[in-house]
Amino acid sequence: MPKEIIRVENLVKNFPVMRRGIFRSTRVAEIKAVNDISFSINRGETLGLVGESGCGKSTTARTMLDLTRATSGRVYFEDTDILERFRNTSQKEDILEIRRRLQYVFQDPYLSLNPRWSIEETLNEPFHIHKHLAPSECKNRILELLELVGLEEYHAWRYPHEFSGGQRQRVGIARALAVEPQFLILDEPVSSLDVSVRANILNLLLELQEKLGLTYLYISHDLSSVRFISNRVAVMYLGRIVELSEVDSLFKHPLHHYTYALLTAIPVPDPSGNQVLTVLKGEVPSVMNPPSGCHFHPRCPAALPECSQVVPQLEEKDSGRFVACINPCR
Repeated sequence: MPKEIIRVENLVKNFPVMRRGIFRSTRVAEIKAVNDISFSINRGETLGLVGESGCGKSTTARTMLDLTRATSGRVYFEDTDILERFRNTSQKEDILEIRRRLQYVFQDPYLSLNPRWSIEETLNEPFHIHKHLAPSECKNRILELLELVGLEEYHAWRYPHEFSGGQRQRVGIARALAVEPQFLILDEPVSSLDVSVRANILNLLLELQEKLGLTYLYISHDLSSVRFISNRVAVMYLGRIVELSEVDSLFKHPLHHYTYALLTAIPVPDPSGNQVLTVLKGEVPSVMNPPSGCHFHPRCPAALPECSQVVPQLEEKDSGRFVACINPCR
């Protein structure tokens, strides 16, 4: 089997900013939410995608699956350009087959579930759309899915409002697994949950990955959970990937100054310990008018004069370690 399962090449997503008039709207600016990013994910691994809110993490994920239409770029799944395939509406069966193998677990487990449907109806919908199971097998498969994610059989006849947040997220995971996917995008799946429940969901995801051979793109701003579940980590800032590395290497010795600032902001559960904080100067720049050159240079403690002029490219500094920085951490 090929080692690489997903490859993203030069992905761009721009949103127009319109000024409404009496008779027509005028385009006055453009938001570069995803700014020419490239990365790949190997079969069976978890790639963590981290960064501040608004940096483009979720837009990247939604664009990869054509839930949001990309401005340009390509996304390959097992050497098939899926964005091109999704746009060819005449190939409905091929599109459904790709959709089956690529699934999305949304951030809010309550908003992503239909409040008028029981859990049985929610889990039955993928079978109705993809028709990959005989109708006589659907009920047994629903019960298997509930057991797989740690729920009981009687939960099938309950409604979303009768569950806790962690249980609703388990239902969302079960719905994604209903079509037997190979790749899951996990868009901040534990951000709205209590700490103890987060640990249960993360352990469940690891168990499912090992049991079913799944590949994950795990999106979060919680670096502790990213370190727990990920094999590699990509760090985003204002629509660009600024560092990509193995998880242990990144946490022990970050190369980009933005990554270093994020890591020093992780709380240390030791009141007697001396925690070193890196407080970044200024505010996050506007995405409608980002700084020239390196977007991070106005806040970077190690910025050089050329940082405001040159756009740093993501280059390999060490084996398997990539950074977009002219003057990386020593």
